[in-house]
Amino acid sequence: MKIQDARAVVTGGASGLGNAVARHVSANGGKVVIFDVQEGPGRAAAAALGANASFARCDVTSEAEVNAAMHEAHERMGGLNLLVNCAGVIGAGRILGKSGPMAGEFFTKVIHINLIGTFLCDKAAAAIMQNNPAGVDGERGLLIHTSSVAAFEGQIGQAAYSATKAAVAGMTLPIARELARFGIRCVSIAPGIFHTAMMDGMPADVQASLAAQVPFPSRLGHPEEFAKLVASVLEITMLNGETIRIDGAIRMQPK
Repeated sequence: MKIQDARAVVTGGASGLGNAVARHVSANGGKVVIFDVQEGPGRAAAAALGANASFARCDVTSEAEVNAAMHEAHERMGGLNLLVNCAGVIGAGRILGKSGPMAGEFFTKVIHINLIGTFLCDKAAAAIMQNNPAGVDGERGLLIHTSSVAAFEGQIGQAAYSATKAAVAGMTLPIARELARFGIRCVSIAPGIFHTAMMDGMPADVQASLAAQVPFPSRLGHPEEFAKLVASVLEITMLNGETIRIDGAIRMQPK
């Protein structure tokens, strides 16, 4: 598929990596619907992208909301062939913290958003994509998961987050294998340390320290680089069932 032919849903598209993907798709002639729970920022983000973009409020942990929003997006764009799952939370916290053991509810919440939310969006999108006309190689659609280097080198305080990011990477291959008969691919992207709005809230010296940990290029990743990788995965049909790191060769230390 070509980026200009994308009919994309981007979850968590009001900010960060998701917003960069939405910008890249719309700027290159594709259409995009941003899913987010942040209604104000979501509508503003879509409006900033022009006629090729729109917003739909969606809580990815709600199966009913996901199904309804996915069908609405399909109707608005006249198709759906790309899903990019960027909705997620960091969920930082120690199992044995200063105030006591981590609450099970906290761990469960991170699982619901990062993992179950990705699964619910995957199946809702795939149910629509399976009916798309077959393109080159019989392709009908692409599902992209946002994993993380924390899936492989989780740091202290990242037990919940790392569990979810390892899980979305882990379900990539079985999903790709199952949906192959429909011509639907599934790929995960595992970013390292990227410069998002969350980073802007950190002191400059902390940002510099994080950037210095990246071997090369020794800086924070740009969200636009993540978006360009999404576009490359879309256009290279042989990429399937894989988790791709985009991290400047960083390997995270315990803390």
